[in-house]
Formats: sequence, C-alpha cells, structure tokens
Amino acid sequence: MRRVLVAGGAGFLGSHVCDSLLARGDHVVCVDNFVTGRSANVEHLGDQRRFQLIEHDITQPLPALEDVDAIMNFASPASPKDYFALPIETLDVGSSGTRNLLEFARSVGAVFFMASTSEVYGDPEVHPQAEDYRGNVNPIGERSVYDEAKRFSEALTFAYYRTHGVPIHVARIFNTYGPRMQPDDGRVVSNFVTQALRGEPLTVYGDGSQTRSFCFVDDEVAGFLALLDSDVTGPVNIGNSQEFTMLELADLVNELTGNEAGIVFEPLPSDDPKQRKPDISLAATELGWSPVVDLRSGLERTIPYFAAALSD
Repeated sequence: MRRVLVAGGAGFLGSHVCDSLLARGDHVVCVDNFVTGRSANVEHLGDQRRFQLIEHDITQPLPALEDVDAIMNFASPASPKDYFALPIETLDVGSSGTRNLLEFARSVGAVFFMASTSEVYGDPEVHPQAEDYRGNVNPIGERSVYDEAKRFSEALTFAYYRTHGVPIHVARIFNTYGPRMQPDDGRVVSNFVTQALRGEPLTVYGDGSQTRSFCFVDDEVAGFLALLDSDVTGPVNIGNSQEFTMLELADLVNELTGNEAGIVFEPLPSDDPKQRKPDISLAATELGWSPVVDLRSGLERTIPYFAAALSD
C-alpha cells in the first residue's frame, strides 16, 4: 500500500489511474486544475477514505502536501483541440509543471512516473516505432506545442534521474480510448463515435489511409501500473500494436452504431502522422504486459458511454 500523487488525476486517463490505484489498496492524492479534467470523472471517489482531491495548477508552486511514495504525471492537455487552444499552457505544464513535480519527488524521495506520448516520434520514418527511434518532429509546426512539451518532459525527467538520483519511469502512450473521453475533444475515436450517434457522416481527413493503433483504457492503465511497480526506467511504449486505417475505424464505428450516413472527406491537417504503431516487445519482455482488449470489444464498451453523455 502506497501513497500516490496523480497530477491530472481528473482527466480521462488520470481518473482511470486513480480508480485502479484505489482498487488495489493505495492512497491517492488527485491534483488537477480542471482546465481539461472534469470533476465528474472523480466524483464517485469522493467518499473514499483513501482519496484526496486538490484543485491546483502544477505550473505554480505546489501547496504544502504530505509525503508521497510515488508521483504520476498525467497533467497536460492531450487532445489536438485542447492544445491548439492552449499552446502556451501546454508548454508550461510540460516544462515548469513537470519540474515542480520532480522537485517534490526529489524532496520526499518519491518515485516519479512520467506519462509521455507516441507524439515524440512525430511523423515517423521508422515503422513500427520502438523506443530507440528518435523521431521525426517538426519543432515549429502546429502540433509542436504538445510534441515538444512531452519531449522536454522526458529530457527533464532523465536529467533529474542522472543528476539527483530520482527514480523514474517513462511511458509513451499510443492513442488510448474508452469511457470518460470528452465527446468534443477532437480525437478520432470520440469524433467518429459522436458523429455516428448523431446520425452524421464521419469526417475522415485525407484519403483515410493513415493508420493508428488504438489501446482500450483498461489495458493502458494496466500497463502503467506494471511499469510503476517495476525496476524499468524506460521509456516504454504502452499501446496496442494492432494497426487500423482511418477508413477501417470509420467503417467499424458506423457498423457498431448502425449509422448509415457514411463518410465525408476533408483535407489532411498539417504534420498529421501518416502511420503510428508501437513496438511493444519491451513492455512484453520487461513488464510481462500486453493488451487483451481488441478494437471491436473496446468500442462496444465505449459507445454506450458516449450515448449517455450525448443524451444528458
């Protein structure tokens, strides 16, 4: 049983992490400024004795906190819609926010877990992407505020590990989906599902041949905790290696929702990666982890959440 601070704990991923930590007996301190996180994601935890919620922006000095054993950093806008609207804030949370958490980890002797992203690989020229691939990122492109914030966060995390001996774990996340995603967050799964439930044609950018690999949130969180409990520093890819084109995803969403409105095509956004697929052999070998939920099953568990959210 440990005391774990989860920054960004009221967000999509962070709230599921809080659930899983509590379910296994840990104490959780959830810190969120509710810019993109939502109180509804954690309100079901409010009566739990081992759960504490603190509203705070981690780019500002941290309030007085009890010592913790581990810090898990999920604090950042993560969808294109959000980081396009909050470019400076995204860079701030990846730099000064991450440093504030690392300093706290250093001061109390806590383990530091950094939730990074597959976006550090940019528009990859190597496929699939393994952890030793250095990426192909446009440092001044429209998406760079998120990509470079996470790349800097990784560099800062490893600097604290090498300079101050802070024990660290770095996870690179690939396209996670599931309940508690915001219906309007601009990511492809939420876009497709909400359009389909409204009976609208699904908007596919480019010709739809670009690929992604989608990991259901329960699998993703299981990978995080396996990494947290290990001696592996990382970075480690945590994702699903099944690869789908956007057209394949659109067809599956239309099938599962019974949407007959079809598909419309729009121009491809700048710097949109053409392909994305993790090499997860390191996670399998070092953590004994691999995803178990396929895309169809995961969507079947996700669509009812969106249907309920749209009906509110």
